[in-house]
Amino acid sequence: MHTVAVLSLKGGVGKTTVALGLASAALRRGVRTLVIDLDPQCNATSTLEPAETDATIYDVLQEPTLDRVRAAIAPSSWGEGVDVLAGAEDAELLNHPDPGESRLGRLRSALRALADEEEPYQLVLLDCPPSLGQLTRSALVAADRALLVTEPTMFAVAGVQRAFEAVQAERAHNADLQPLGVVVNRVRPRSHEHQFRIDELRDIFGPLVMPVALPDRLAVQQAQGACMPIHEWGTPGAREVALAFNLLLARMLRMSRSRRRPVHGDFDDDEIQEAVEA
Repeated sequence: MHTVAVLSLKGGVGKTTVALGLASAALRRGVRTLVIDLDPQCNATSTLEPAETDATIYDVLQEPTLDRVRAAIAPSSWGEGVDVLAGAEDAELLNHPDPGESRLGRLRSALRALADEEEPYQLVLLDCPPSLGQLTRSALVAADRALLVTEPTMFAVAGVQRAFEAVQAERAHNADLQPLGVVVNRVRPRSHEHQFRIDELRDIFGPLVMPVALPDRLAVQQAQGACMPIHEWGTPGAREVALAFNLLLARMLRMSRSRRRPVHGDFDDDEIQEAVEA
């Protein structure tokens, strides 16, 4: 089970968009996926439109038993293969700035119980809030990889630096945690400012910056507004974004399978072929 925390410590950079785009790519590829909505805004839950559940992430973080976890999960409206562990506004009440180790380990315990199920998920995406409290830190303790999301703007670059430092610090509680990479969202290729910020990110993070950026396309907001996977929206802009998510998913699965520090750089031929075929 590949468990990936999707995070940024600056709001509004498209963190949930990335989690949903990866879920859409996983659905197209046939990778059984669970999206866990840790953000009290619950945008991922709203877009995926699961049926009403008897529990939410709030209840799971209070009592991480298998029965409670099962009660919080429902199939998404996107189709068989993507499920949702429902978010809740009340989760903000649990977002303690300095939680103890027992609180930080509850989500990890819940996921370990799920991993023993007869048909475990192949991919778990943890959509984190844009703050470094119990919710985000719980995700980092439970995950084996962290995907950092940013925009090509000055303040977003500063936010992803803080997120990277948080990932490194949380390895004291989770030695298996590794940064998967930095993905740059909402890029306008003709913008000199955007290119300057991407170059700045590469100076800071080197090969951790993913070799594909996500273009700024209206189709993303349109698909989310219609509660549809980006792969099913069907416009030229949607197809461009969908291909980028296919590439990211192929890279993410390959790197997670390796369980070693990945070699970054351009996509190899296998990853490109996987993305095109998906």
